Amino acid sequence: MNKKRVEQLIHELLLEIGEDPNREGLLDTPKRVAKSWEFLTRGYGQSANDVINNAVFESEVNNMIIARDIEVYSLCEHHMLPFFGKCHIGYIADKKVLGVSKLARIVDCYARRLQIQERLTAQIAQQIMDAVDAVGVGVVMECQHLCMMMRGVEKQNSVMTTSTVLGALHDEPAARSEFLELIRR
Repeated sequence: MNKKRVEQLIHELLLEIGEDPNREGLLDTPKRVAKSWEFLTRGYGQSANDVINNAVFESEVNNMIIARDIEVYSLCEHHMLPFFGKCHIGYIADKKVLGVSKLARIVDCYARRLQIQERLTAQIAQQIMDAVDAVGVGVVMECQHLCMMMRGVEKQNSVMTTSTVLGALHDEPAARSEFLELIRR
């Protein structure tokens, strides 16, 4: 990202909305916003495979592994406003497991891009499936979208839930039910 160019664009935006970018409170705003956007969109400079960093381990387990309530923060690609919430991940291992922190890092890698929640959910599930050759993967995401809360329909209590289930969690109702029950606890 060209931070100087982003600073210039924010300066121009401030002028366009009728602000004075030279007033005391706004003097460093273009610089702060550029730094903020660099952080909020850092996923463009990451690959999920690099984030996993070879933290795939051989294991005898073939049971379901669950990580619940992983915080997620992203930006809606339609309005460039934040959406945020929780991500729940489950997978059925088949001789390989991921280091537990890598699940959260995968979430962040894809979330720190302009996104729609539906695609984000699917990308996380597919990455985990590919990384460990899982028998099945399930991802459920529950998020609040500021584009729906503070503009447009202004529904402050709305929550969007998306899910992606792959492999056995898609094909076997008992496995899907176990996953859903475990993430509800």
